[in-house]
Amino acid sequence: VQLQASGGGLVQVGGSLTLSCRASGISFSDKALGWYRQAPGSQQRDLVAAVTSNGFTNIVGAVKGRFTVSRDNAANTVTLVMNSLEVEDTAVYYCWTYDGRDRWGQGTLVTVSS
Repeated sequence: VQLQASGGGLVQVGGSLTLSCRASGISFSDKALGWYRQAPGSQQRDLVAAVTSNGFTNIVGAVKGRFTVSRDNAANTVTLVMNSLEVEDTAVYYCWTYDGRDRWGQGTLVTVSS
């Protein structure tokens, strides 16, 4: 199982970024998918957004109204669109799924500068 995340980078406050995560080696369409982030200096990863196997989405906390998550089962891809980025959104973002154990992508760094 491999989750390959991409799309991170440096952006100014108020800007946008789109993260993508492509999965391989997994039965993709019947799995919930999510994006977590780990802020600098933090030891924990916090859930940002999730999408169930039937497409139901949940955006968590301070990113509500700014982030959206979607999946493309034909492409085995989950996407996180991040708008109106704030300095506090700076973090390493990880895609996630579960197939009897937690599966994590390698993380992609998002840096929002003021």
